Amino acid sequence: MKENESNGNLNQITQHGPTLAKQLEAVAITSPEQLSTMGSKDAFAAIKKVNPHACIQLLYSLQGAIEDKPYTQLPTKTREDLKQYFRSLA
Repeated sequence: MKENESNGNLNQITQHGPTLAKQLEAVAITSPEQLSTMGSKDAFAAIKKVNPHACIQLLYSLQGAIEDKPYTQLPTKTREDLKQYFRSLA
């Protein structure tokens, strides 16, 4: 497998480009299926271990990637749940 193949695969599903894909690959998440199986919270926790400056926007983007929509279109209830989770990590 070429280096860019997995990156391109993640780029397609996330709609967020290479930055998010690189962060996912840094924690060995190399496919949309892996991200969906792991879930946004666990994926975010893994990323936060290697990037302590990871912000809530990233958490929203991960969930948006799982739901195949821009994070701005996440339901309010989902965003509130993610916000509560993010605050629990502080």
